[in-house]
Formats: sequence, structure tokens, C-alpha cells
Amino acid sequence: MQFEWTADDKRFREELARFLDETLPADWDELSKEGPGSDAQAEFSKVFCRRLAERGWLTPHWPSAYGGRDATPWQHAVLSEEMWSRGEPRGPQYMNVNWIGPTIMEFGSDEQKALHLPAISEGRVLWCQGFSEPEAGSDLVALRTAAERDGDDYVINGTKIWTSYANHADYCFLLARTEPESKRHKGISVLLVPMNTPGIELREIPSVVGHRYFHEVFFTDARVPASCRLGPENEGWAVVSHALQYERVGAPRYARAARTLDRLADYARENGTLDDPTIQEKLGHARTMCEAARLLSYKVIDQRAKGLPPSADTNVARVAGTTVDRAVGELALEICGENALADGSFADANFRMSMTAGVAVGATEIQLNLIASRILRLPKE
Repeated sequence: MQFEWTADDKRFREELARFLDETLPADWDELSKEGPGSDAQAEFSKVFCRRLAERGWLTPHWPSAYGGRDATPWQHAVLSEEMWSRGEPRGPQYMNVNWIGPTIMEFGSDEQKALHLPAISEGRVLWCQGFSEPEAGSDLVALRTAAERDGDDYVINGTKIWTSYANHADYCFLLARTEPESKRHKGISVLLVPMNTPGIELREIPSVVGHRYFHEVFFTDARVPASCRLGPENEGWAVVSHALQYERVGAPRYARAARTLDRLADYARENGTLDDPTIQEKLGHARTMCEAARLLSYKVIDQRAKGLPPSADTNVARVAGTTVDRAVGELALEICGENALADGSFADANFRMSMTAGVAVGATEIQLNLIASRILRLPKE
């Protein structure tokens, strides 16, 4: 088993790190505390992602026909690690490049590819995902938002909740039920909905996580052309399943957690607590969790590099990543002590962001259920 990076991968990481050192503003740590949903970071991402795109670094893993460089899945992993370790300066656009674009490549019409893929690869567009609903929660297939066919259009009615980045998004990757009497996985379609469509209303949900992070999105007789549908009608579950396989390891939270641990060790050294055996043990245990999450993610990336189909290993990697992110967030509170109580402090901001880890892209509990059924073959009852 080979764990060494290739010379090209090492060179890419070094070039990317230098670019980030030179490009991120001096107040980036402060700017990034509110997370990618904030107004300031969303605006910064538009400039930053275009600069990445100019260097071919926004979507390097995409095929060259769609604006990429045909880079390996491993270079995509390098890109994601460096971005997440620095607080994800791509902001909401990390979703575009990780899973929305590849899903459009797989299921989109020629017209959809021509419209959306250049805009994503050039850093000109922001997306949000319309998945969760008030009565469905983490049970995604319990969705009730309806898209009724009316001639050449769909008329959408329903509500989405906990929608990140909706206030800045140009498009929504929307799941809706297009077969009225269908249940669970059947009768669902994916629609690529322009957010300026009449009949769409946003309401921000106040949150301890950060400003502008969560929203409710209301659809009232919102009419979109049938050409907005991605993939076959009523077969959207296959589309979203494909998308989620990319997203679950597309956010390497272990990289962010590892960088946070380095700062916590420096803080403990400065305040004299690093010599405490208990603190040493906790830092060491957290670092081990980071490495375990990294290797589990690499297993999934290796499968992609070999052209293997998606597997339940993505669920395992996802749980490992969210678990370490939350554990390091809690450790930051412990090590920083009373200083962690200050609003906006390093520990406070870290903990608030780590709170989202086990909810986004399918709750950790849902991932554990999938692991139980797909790997352990446990009965549902």
C-alpha cells in the first residue's frame, strides 16, 4: 500500500499553499469566522473563485471539455484539503465544484451543460440546495414540495428549510415530488431552479452558527420550464444519490480540525497547560481521529481514482469527518477556558461551525443507519 503523494501532487499543494498565503487578506481569520453563509465571505468568494479559475484551480478535476484540467481525484483531494484547512475561502462555491457540476455532467442535457458548467468552472455563479423540509427533517424522501406539470412548465409549491446560502444563490438544486401519489424514493424529480423565479420567498432563520447561514425557502406557484428538470421525470432519487456520494467526502473537515489542533497546541504552550498529561492525551487522541478520518476519505478517493462505483464507504468517511470536527470544537472550549466564552473568539467560532458538521448533507444519525444496513446488514426492526 502506497501512502506517498506523487511529485505532481506535492508540487500542486505547494503552489496552492503559496497562492493562499499571498491571496487571503490579512483579516481572513476574522472574515471567515461567520462561515461561508455570511455576506462578506460570499462576496469575497466571487472574487477569489474567479482568481482560482484563471489558474485552472477551481475545477481542475473536471474534464477539459467542461472547463477542467483532467486532474486526478487525488489533486481534487489536495485542493479540498487546502481550502478547508484555511476556512473554505471558496464559500458556497465549494458545492458547485464538488457535486453540482459533476451531477449536471452525468445527467444534464446538452443545453443544461452549456448553461451551467461554464458558469461554475469560471466562478460566476452561486448555488444552494433545496433538500430539507419542515415535516421531513433528515428523512429526505419524506419531502412534500410538489412540482405539478402544466404544459411545458412545472408549478412548484412547498417549503424548504435550513437552506444554506439561499440569500446569495443564483440557482437552487431542488428536490420536488412530481408524481402526486408517490411515496418515499419514487416520484421525485430534480429541478435546477433560478432563484429569481417569481413565487420564491426567503426568510432568514436566526442561528448561533452565523449570520445569513440558514433560511426557509417558500415556493408559491413558482413556475419553471420543464427544461429545468435534471434527468428523467420521477427518477430524481438516482440523481440525488449520485450527487451525495460526491458531497459526503467533498468537505474534508479533518483538514480544518487538524489545523485547529495545531493552533490549540500553540495556545496550550503559551498558557502553560501543554505540560498537563491530560491535555496531551486529549490532543493526541484528537489528532488520531483526524488521521483516521483522512485515511477513510482516502479510501473513497482511491475507489474513484480506480473508476469503481460509489459504496457505503462514503458514509463511513462522512461519520468520521463530522465526529472529529465536533470533537475538536469541544476540545477548543476546554483548552481555551474562560477565553472561549468571548463572542467571536477562536474557540467560540470553531465550536459554532462544528455544530453544523453532523447535520449538513445528511445527519450523522442517518449515515449511521446507512452503515448499519449497507455494511453491517442489520435488520431495520
